[in-house]
Amino acid sequence: MNFLRKILFPFSILYGCIMAIRNFLFDKGILRSYSFEVPVIAVGNLSVGGTGKTPQIEYLIRLLAQNYKIATLSRGYKRKSEGFVLADANSTAEILGDEPFQIHQKFPQIKVAVDADRKNGIEKLLSLEDKPEVILLDDAFQHRRVKAGFYILLSAYDDLFCDDFLLPTGNLRESRKGAKRANVIIITKCPKDLSEIAQQNIKNKIGLEVPIYFSYIDYDDMVYNPNESKKVSEIKLLDKLVIAGIAKPEPFFNYLEVSRDDCLVYPDHHFFTEKDLNQIERKANNKVIITTEKDFVRLMQHHWKTSIYYLPIKSSFLTKREELDNKILNYVGTSSRNR
Repeated sequence: MNFLRKILFPFSILYGCIMAIRNFLFDKGILRSYSFEVPVIAVGNLSVGGTGKTPQIEYLIRLLAQNYKIATLSRGYKRKSEGFVLADANSTAEILGDEPFQIHQKFPQIKVAVDADRKNGIEKLLSLEDKPEVILLDDAFQHRRVKAGFYILLSAYDDLFCDDFLLPTGNLRESRKGAKRANVIIITKCPKDLSEIAQQNIKNKIGLEVPIYFSYIDYDDMVYNPNESKKVSEIKLLDKLVIAGIAKPEPFFNYLEVSRDDCLVYPDHHFFTEKDLNQIERKANNKVIITTEKDFVRLMQHHWKTSIYYLPIKSSFLTKREELDNKILNYVGTSSRNR
């Protein structure tokens, strides 16, 4: 904690009291939560910052889409539209937000919608003639107005919620006690060689009777653009410009071995201005450009003078992946049969 955050400690206490009262009112039914006729899976975290929600949503899509009609619903962070929007052929990252647009591009067979009011968004999706059979809520752990049937709580390995404190002193959106609402907890962005002893130590530290799983970011061995792909092993040898506008870009840079390369770092979800694009063009100076998949959807509309590629990622599990898959599939299957 830096000094400024320490002196804001009284505001953290006040914020914590407000969140505790809010949760109490929802828990007691004084504030109403709405349930729905289809299986609803909420993916979220207790803290602000990047915990890998989009890779986890994509993991669920891959797990479920072969057998169910899937829809994803998020608020569409930093989008330049309002209300409920259902993705279609005319959608852009500005209309949907970068992460929903990425999912729409990557999984055209599913429905992708955005709405800050998740209740309204679900109602709109269920009013469609070809309505979804499963709805995935992105970043909705604190959205208590909707009562999901299954909650997945994410926490980054190097920034565990149990070691954090409430805003503004720390990064927690609500008390650590909120983790009790989770059906499963996934510790994301783990080292691939994280030992079983280290995993057990984290479970002991969290101290909850909730199944805990450990995942890592698995990078593709190819980079892509709409016209071609190249091996990462070849890209590492090139003189290149690497761009990242994500919460924690260090693993991305490390994977690409950028120590000799020029790098540009932007804030998470940054929408690139004309000034930014001109700066990138000057900095690239005809070098190949490599960026994240999330940034690529915000950069792809520009007419680049040089080649630009993105590096995909996905969520993979250290152990017990089948156990987690079965928990999710059993929830969806049981909920679907009970309709």
